[in-house]
Amino acid sequence: MKLNNLIGAAAAAVALSAGASAAATLDDVKAKGFLSCGVATGVAGFEFTDANGEWAGFDVAVCRAVAAAVFGDPKAVKFTPTTAKTRFTALASGEIDMLSRVTTWTFSRDVDLKFEFAGVNYYDGQGFLVPSALGVTSAKELDGATVCIQTGTTTELNLADYFRVNGMSYEPVPVETNAEAQQKYLAGACDVYTTDSSALAASRSTFETPKDHIILPEIISKEPLGPVVRHGDSEWGDVVRWSLNVLMIAEELGVTKDNVAEMAKGTDNPEINRMLGSEGEYGAMLGLPADFAVHVISAEGNYGEIFAKYLGTDTAVGLERGLNALWTQGGLQYSPPFR
Repeated sequence: MKLNNLIGAAAAAVALSAGASAAATLDDVKAKGFLSCGVATGVAGFEFTDANGEWAGFDVAVCRAVAAAVFGDPKAVKFTPTTAKTRFTALASGEIDMLSRVTTWTFSRDVDLKFEFAGVNYYDGQGFLVPSALGVTSAKELDGATVCIQTGTTTELNLADYFRVNGMSYEPVPVETNAEAQQKYLAGACDVYTTDSSALAASRSTFETPKDHIILPEIISKEPLGPVVRHGDSEWGDVVRWSLNVLMIAEELGVTKDNVAEMAKGTDNPEINRMLGSEGEYGAMLGLPADFAVHVISAEGNYGEIFAKYLGTDTAVGLERGLNALWTQGGLQYSPPFR
């Protein structure tokens, strides 16, 4: 999702002023005793508050994995809800240490806004949600539609490009949050809601009658989503990156929340031993304890366990793994080796 020029310029300016302090994020996080993590204001399955008021979800689990790596405690996190407009300013200013909230990795965000994406935790694409009663079966039938769309996101440009290429017109209905989009869509203020297809499935799962709404078959963009940190602090970027990588490697190697403690005692697989700290000095290379990966996996399990818990086919969101299956199972999720 892409910031408009005004917000982009503001974030870039803040990034420059924050550059001097960016190089000591890990030390700062350790000193204050908790991780500050930016999340969305609420997307079912990805980031939400449970019945106890605790933050949970697929993106939240990445925050907790990083906190577990640094402190051995996945609860050592302060969550800051951000909108599409405020998220990058919060990160650039140092208000948060990392961002984990359905954010697309793009050229301009990486290069121009001076942010670093630590990997991809969900491969997505933009889609369209419409009421079944509209009688539409393809996005190419949406000429003249009113479309709810979040401002400050990549979906704005994607939508404009798609309608232009297909010779269609539309009337945008701007919204700032997913909750506002759902409210306007259900109230009939727009014919269509467009955003990442996973977010559409998440939104639909919260409707009173989900089957009265369909996600059209067209996927009109690439939306690689992942955690974000500031440029200029490779040490901190490595901590976030390898906390995420551990989740994927653990699934690939069969290390789970239930067996990680036993495997940490030593196995016949040298990569498992390196990752869990019984061989080598890999934790020290990151400025972390030798068993940091044990804490990462113990928090909420490996990547597959986290996906199944919050997004999988047995949840209300009901997503298949698809592109987010491991590379060994026909998907795109692939981590560099732990060696």
